[in-house]
Formats: sequence, C-alpha cells, structure tokens
Amino acid sequence: MDKIKIIGLEIFASHGVYPEETVLGQKFVVSAELYLDTRKAGMFDDLDRSVDYGSVCRFMTDFMQNNTFKLIEAAAERLAEAVLLEFPLLHGIHLELRKPWAPVHLPLQTVGIEITREWHRAYIALGANMGNEEAYLKDAVKELQDRKDCSVLKIADFIHTKAYGVTNQKDFLNSVLEMDTLLPPHELLDVLHVIENAAGRKRTLHWGPRTLDLDILLYDQLILDDPDLVIPHKEMHLRDFVLRPLHQIAPTLRHPVLNKTIEELFEDL
Repeated sequence: MDKIKIIGLEIFASHGVYPEETVLGQKFVVSAELYLDTRKAGMFDDLDRSVDYGSVCRFMTDFMQNNTFKLIEAAAERLAEAVLLEFPLLHGIHLELRKPWAPVHLPLQTVGIEITREWHRAYIALGANMGNEEAYLKDAVKELQDRKDCSVLKIADFIHTKAYGVTNQKDFLNSVLEMDTLLPPHELLDVLHVIENAAGRKRTLHWGPRTLDLDILLYDQLILDDPDLVIPHKEMHLRDFVLRPLHQIAPTLRHPVLNKTIEELFEDL
C-alpha cells in the first residue's frame, strides 16, 4: 500500500488531565502516514484521485483545536477515526501524536503515542426463523449501515433454507453481507450481539429457533481462535445457507485456513 507522509505538524490545543493543560493549552506534534493507492493519481496527475495532504493537515488541526480529551490515547484514537471517516480514499492511517511540553516535572524531550488504524473487510452471516424474519434481517443491515464505523457494501439475496443442527423447527431466512469496518473483531462481535439482543434473541438452545443470528464469517485474512470468537467461522464451509449467499457476492474470496475460494468450497459442498 502506498503512503503519503505528514511529519511534524505543530498544533496548539487543549488536551490533558490537569486544568492548566485544558485552560492554557500546549503544543502537540502530529505525524501521519496515510495509506492509499496513489497509482491513478500518479498516472493521470490528478489530485481528485489522491488525498490532498494540505486538507488533511487543516482537518487535523481543526479537530485537535475543536475537541478536548484528557488522555493523549483518546486524542490519537479519535483523530485517527475522524481522518479515516473524512477522507474516503484512505485505507488506513499510522498516527504519531507527541506532547513536547508534558507536565511531568522531569527532564525529557517529548512523550507520545503511535497507533495504526484501518478499514477491515468483514463478511457477516444473517439468519432468522421466528417472527417477521425479513424485517429482522433488514433491520440488522440498517443498524450496521447507520454506524459511522461500518459501511455495508453488498447484501446477498435472502433465501429460505432448512434448519441446521436441530432440524425439527421452522425453515430459516438467510443471507450474507459484505462490509468495511473500523471495529476490531471482538468489538464487532459485541455490536452484533447488541443488534441480536435488540431483536429479542434468546440463547436458550444451541442451533435452536431465533429471531436473529449474526455471525462473523471472515475478517480480512485473519485467523483467530479465542474462546468467544473463532475466525474464520469454524463451520462455514459445511453450511449451504452460508456458502450459497456468500458465493453470490464474493465467489473468488479465499478461505485463509482451507486455502480454497468460496466458489471451490461451494462446489465441494
């Protein structure tokens, strides 16, 4: 990924724990690496195909001066998010925020923090077999789309499928969506659980009837095996109700563990 570098932008702003920091203010120094594809901008000499670093500098200055945070960690986190939301061509940002006048009453040159934040591509399975299934699925999509840190890109057709695991229950309505998100995996999982709970999801029977089921299938090419979250979803390659809609929107997507495309997994199934 290409990078545009901004080094040593000085901003006088009011962030800190102590009253004198927020009242009197102090100098902050911001450096940023902006990750994006600059190929077309370079080939066509066209600023509209890149990101104007002058605009980014002015935006970061305005953001730092118009907001107040106690912690430098919070200032960096919110600044990185704001830049990524403001400039849609950016894939990610590596941000360094330094505080030369930190009030520690000891001889030091500066204190600072460095973070990297970026958009991630995730695939979410949706299912329901209680109540108004279509409304539950559509509401879930809208809840994700309405979040500033999520962007729904594609939604597969809704399909009716036989229940999996516990088969003596009503057919399910299923789909899969493709989205970009700034949320790390566990925070994305928490958001999905909130949406499920708002739809009245009750976790009483494994594979039992439910108003709404949202599962993370894939997240970039991440391989994660935690007690509360496994990515890729450990049974996605065995489920027609997952592979069929996923094949519709992302047939060439590759499973990071099985090293097969979704089209190949669908054909195998």
